[in-house]
Amino acid sequence: MFNKVLHYTLDAILISTVLAGIRRATGLRPATSKIESENIKGYVDKYLDFGEWVFDMSIAYMSHSSYFKRK
Repeated sequence: MFNKVLHYTLDAILISTVLAGIRRATGLRPATSKIESENIKGYVDKYLDFGEWVFDMSIAYMSHSSYFKRK
């Protein structure tokens, strides 16, 4: 049971991080303004913001790693 919850959590984090990368690369973002419920909209915005944070932390880590370099 714990493995399934962990797997789904990591999948959700990966999806939000990919959406953050798409937003950075193209400017496209899910239209959360079309969500009618303010509670659900708030949770979706927090979810997308968390993906932005993970994306930022990943870039910070990679920019200080010797395994990655900028072109």
